[in-house]
Amino acid sequence: MPAETPQEVTELLQKWSGGDAAALEELTPVIYAELHRIAKSYMRRERDGHTLQTSALVNEAYVRLIDWKSAKWENRAHFFGVSANLMRRILVDFARKRPRANDDAARQVSIEEALFVSNEKDADIVALDEALTELARFDERKAKIVELKFFGGLSVEETAEVLKISGVTVMREWNKAKAWLYRELNAS
Repeated sequence: MPAETPQEVTELLQKWSGGDAAALEELTPVIYAELHRIAKSYMRRERDGHTLQTSALVNEAYVRLIDWKSAKWENRAHFFGVSANLMRRILVDFARKRPRANDDAARQVSIEEALFVSNEKDADIVALDEALTELARFDERKAKIVELKFFGGLSVEETAEVLKISGVTVMREWNKAKAWLYRELNAS
């Protein structure tokens, strides 16, 4: 029977970190279900006809996570925070490998377009990743909040748990980060 509570998941992650293969077996359905939820949340915002499907994203993230045998997972939030970062890397790598339509055409995008409704998602996801990398240079926490909420699909509460801050702080920093990213994405 799979773990049900965050505490049970944390205990199994810590056992798995200690080399307990049975813990991984028990964790697998929980991990897979949560990765699928995170991926589905992100892929819902992707353009129609995206060639990377939710299941492929989940499988790629799962395989990479399982290969980290030496990882020391603090708790469930830490694990899924790392998962969000990993999905970001997979999606950005995928977007960078795809040919861009109108590579020479510069266009301004709002944060909402880049995050939610653009028809040019591959180019937008790369631009957003570059802007997030720049944001992280001077405010890593704001960048991490965007990564967890957008790429990871984590809620305010889950993001707060991963970063060990309050939900109010997450919302305040999220709003500031969105404003900064809006300016950055529209600067060109």
